[in-house]
Amino acid sequence: MHRTHKFFEEAASLVNAELDRLVPESGQSSAGLENAMRWSLFGGGKRLRPALTLAAGRAFGSDDRRLLGTAAAIEMIHTYSLIHDDLPSMDDDDLRRGRATCHVKFGEATAILAGDALQALAFQTIAEDETLEPAERIMLISGLGQAASKMVVGQHLDLEAEGKAVTLAEIENIHRNKTGALIAFAAEAGAVIGKASDEQTAAVREMGKKIGLLFQIVDDVLDITQTTDLLGKTAGKDTASQKATYPSAIGLDAARRLSAEIEAELMNDLGGLGGEAEMLAGIIRFIAHRNN
Repeated sequence: MHRTHKFFEEAASLVNAELDRLVPESGQSSAGLENAMRWSLFGGGKRLRPALTLAAGRAFGSDDRRLLGTAAAIEMIHTYSLIHDDLPSMDDDDLRRGRATCHVKFGEATAILAGDALQALAFQTIAEDETLEPAERIMLISGLGQAASKMVVGQHLDLEAEGKAVTLAEIENIHRNKTGALIAFAAEAGAVIGKASDEQTAAVREMGKKIGLLFQIVDDVLDITQTTDLLGKTAGKDTASQKATYPSAIGLDAARRLSAEIEAELMNDLGGLGGEAEMLAGIIRFIAHRNN
């Protein structure tokens, strides 16, 4: 796991530098929009989604210069979703990555606008990325738009399911959209930029969907089994809000078994990508065993 942690550190450093360039400090007061954007963008985290983009892109021979704009754009979309998910009208969370959520720090209106601005800037970033060919930009903008749309659908389904009895299939549908779509696109984007074949890109996309499900199952388990200090967000919130989760549907032990099965499937799938996919394997193992 040491190599994986080193890779996460490297990926975070590269992506943070790109985000710092794209969303520079403004020097305005603490209520400034840019400061609210930066508060959430630079609040910590592993940068999992851009790390997936970098790992997949490198697996197909891309240099980082062509990957970083899209990786940063994906992180902007993810951050915008977290800002909005934490709002009082959504999940009503006060804590994110161990510190105050954006609306607690800057006010609800500024938080909404910070999320809106990050969403718009994400698409602008890819559209203006001259390291990419025009056809690549169109493909990536389309893919990111589809993933972001599915993420919003998933959030709506998640809110609608609170307090209701839902089937395992319904839970999977929620999280294939809410969590899985952007994770799947992050992996697929790396393959696209790395000029993988259509068959290889499709394989990476399907792997990305499984990685998204694995991430969510583990996240649901951790919400029950870990503390707020360790998670950096309010532990037990899913249960308190009567969220549709894997443990609530099939039990904690079965959820753990399911995550182990998906991890094994993913490791088998990686065999088709050859030795260059080693870092993708490390990311999968990290997701499956984080906070264990």
